[in-house]
Amino acid sequence: MRITVAGTGYVGLVSGACLASTGNNVIGYDIDKGKIERLNAGECPIFEPGLAELLAGNAQSGRLQFTADIDEALTSPEIVFVAIGTPPRPDGSADLSQIFAFAEQLADHVTGPTILATKSTVPVGTGDRLERIVRGRTKVPIHVVSNPEFLKEGSAVNDFLKPDRVVVGAEDEEAAQVLRELHLPFVRNNRPILVMSRRASEMTKYAANACLATRISFINEIANLCDATGVDVEEVRRGMGTDQRIGFQFLYPGCGYGGSCFPKDVQALAHVAREAGINPILLDAVHNVNKAQKNVLYAKIRRRFNDALHDLTFAFWGVTFKPATDDLREAPALILIDQLLQDGATVRAHDPAGLENLKALYGDRVSCHAEPYEALSGADALVVCTEWNEFRSPEFARMKETLRQPIIFDGRNLYDLGAMKRHGLEYHPIGRPTTNWKA
Repeated sequence: MRITVAGTGYVGLVSGACLASTGNNVIGYDIDKGKIERLNAGECPIFEPGLAELLAGNAQSGRLQFTADIDEALTSPEIVFVAIGTPPRPDGSADLSQIFAFAEQLADHVTGPTILATKSTVPVGTGDRLERIVRGRTKVPIHVVSNPEFLKEGSAVNDFLKPDRVVVGAEDEEAAQVLRELHLPFVRNNRPILVMSRRASEMTKYAANACLATRISFINEIANLCDATGVDVEEVRRGMGTDQRIGFQFLYPGCGYGGSCFPKDVQALAHVAREAGINPILLDAVHNVNKAQKNVLYAKIRRRFNDALHDLTFAFWGVTFKPATDDLREAPALILIDQLLQDGATVRAHDPAGLENLKALYGDRVSCHAEPYEALSGADALVVCTEWNEFRSPEFARMKETLRQPIIFDGRNLYDLGAMKRHGLEYHPIGRPTTNWKA
């Protein structure tokens, strides 16, 4: 099929590359000419495992091209996927202006029957509005469908190639069938393609993200309660997760969730609820718990150092919002770095993928180090904010020797309490007992 993907961010690049890998001819379109030039030069602008190789292979085959020319992008596509950003407005609602503007361009350019499929996360009813826009500008049949993505940064390529399910929301049966056929190569493991109404599809994406965010905020609130009552949340988590009705996924306490999806999607769904006359009590609580959780490590640090952080040095292992990505959006580490810098502390940081983005944000206000133990040199404490695999089994003796004070604040509960005691490391995790420290 001839496919255009509008937007070359995480979703657009992964979707375009994966669709090209099954034999489709794909054009990636973006208004950012600099990004398009980098892509056409063979550069992958984001860190995502497996994506660079997929882009290179499909570009070499001629099945994947990139352009900033709207005329070239919309010459004769059969399907146009919209993977354009929907950033939050101050009131929490999704800003759809770029999507609507693109829909107008599409209606003005296409000359034959076209399917307009939204991969962007959009509020319920967005497809209806898009349909009104295109029908008001052209007589060419344009069928609007919803085809939300369920990609996790760090495993997005695998998620697209081997999805749990594919969701297609359509009011036109033939358009739904085309989308179904397009995705058949990815569900040979008998995963379902769920065809539903367009509005139900739009709601499904928001509901799924909000549900996962709810699990994270719930276990974080339990962890804080465990902290206050002297209970080890890891024991509680195991007791909960072995219940098959609950399970362990997204049931790991920490210093809060971040990224480009959960924070904005929870707020956007809450806004949709208010617009519909529903008080989103639970959604608001999920968001507020997460905001508060990003301050938990800071409170522990201030308590440990008696509110005197000036002239102290803190080493950070992990600054991205999750492992296997270079994405810093809404990352809990950034909140803590800002707080420590404001208190007059020095920050030394290491991250396997996020240092360039960190430098772009902080310049020389944060010292960035390519080697993890180098970041520890002269630090009064180590702060772990991202659960990269390479942080899970470090040389504890070397950590103790390199740190100025043998103190760890662990926002992801990576380490065993017994190991911390044996190595003489003062350990402050989330919702678990502190080791080797007398308050």
